[in-house]
Amino acid sequence: MGTWIVGTVLAIAVGLAIRTMVRDKKRGKSIQCGGDCSRCGRGCH
Repeated sequence: MGTWIVGTVLAIAVGLAIRTMVRDKKRGKSIQCGGDCSRCGRGCH
């Protein structure tokens, strides 16, 4: 039972992290460009 609970919590955390990354990318932010794709010369698109 504990394995299922930990697995569920981990899956939710990973899902939220991916959702945040996708939303940031749509807003023009990117990890590769220091959070600001407008400064990277279109290299992160």
